[in-house]
Amino acid sequence: MDCLQDWPEPIVRVQSLSDSGATAIPDRYIKPPSDRPSSAPCANLGIPVIDLASLASGGTADCAAVVQAVSDACRDWGFFQVVNHGVDLALMRRMREVWRGFFHLPMEVKQAYANSPKTYEGYGSRLGIEKGAILDWGDYYFLHVLPPSLKSHDKWPALPPPLSREITDEYSQELIKLCERVMKVLSSGLGLDENFLQKAFGGDDVGVCMRVNFYPKCPQPDLTLGLSSHSDPGGITVLLADDRVKGLQVRRGDGWVTVRPIADAFIINVGDQIQVLSNATYRSVEHRVVVNSDSERISFAFFYNPKSDLSIGPAPILVTPDRPALYQPMTFDEYRLYIRKKGPRGKSQVESLKAI
Repeated sequence: MDCLQDWPEPIVRVQSLSDSGATAIPDRYIKPPSDRPSSAPCANLGIPVIDLASLASGGTADCAAVVQAVSDACRDWGFFQVVNHGVDLALMRRMREVWRGFFHLPMEVKQAYANSPKTYEGYGSRLGIEKGAILDWGDYYFLHVLPPSLKSHDKWPALPPPLSREITDEYSQELIKLCERVMKVLSSGLGLDENFLQKAFGGDDVGVCMRVNFYPKCPQPDLTLGLSSHSDPGGITVLLADDRVKGLQVRRGDGWVTVRPIADAFIINVGDQIQVLSNATYRSVEHRVVVNSDSERISFAFFYNPKSDLSIGPAPILVTPDRPALYQPMTFDEYRLYIRKKGPRGKSQVESLKAI
């Protein structure tokens, strides 16, 4: 990990660039023409929407319908939205309010929480440590939730006053419960015992972290991205999107679909570790974030990951003569070093694991 001790260049906060009133973005943020938002018009489609109410009520037939709907979504899209998910709606609203407040604090206050590439925890403005890399138009705050040995409230901001660590803690606990329910559904959708994937992740000994994304207004949104195309390296991601501004796009064939978030819903997507464990039955799909010149945008990506030192490979029960193991085993610690060094790079990481 010595190579990840510090950033290769001085960090520039994107929010400072936005607030400066400049009418052009620095060259460091201009993407190649093939990667710009205008290069691939979005298809007029929408990701599946699934009602999870029956998971709480215990209706067997309805639960079976949910399992089928989630399974179909993970095989086809890799993404879906969930409603009636059981998370307190007022808590979701408070999270948006208090974290938006944090990003509007004076810069010197936020700088006290500046992060490093060693753990990424804290206030950041880039992914990857390659000197001279083209950067994304966004800032973020990265938090560790589990395991307890990595969680440090000292690295969680306590300001502004409504941004109590208790709100973020409560939100995290609610989302862990949601992830545990979704993991059971994912296992059942593979025809496995409902606890299979949870056990493969380490049982109760999982890794959980959260990235609060802040995308400031951009004077030339057609030249850059808030977050470059990538698939998530972990297990599953639960996204609380901005309730006013769209920005997330999901790859569909050769085009991009702009996700239209439903009020009070979460957007869930499969990460690379689930693709590997399912032997590519479920798909981790590329996605990216576009920005705009009129509005800032905030979102919350909650990552539910395997225990970091467990070897993750295709589940033996899903490997057959007709469908041999597609991936070589690797620990999540080893796997996530790729994105921490190189930043988001499409699907190149999981493709590199393919067995020869």
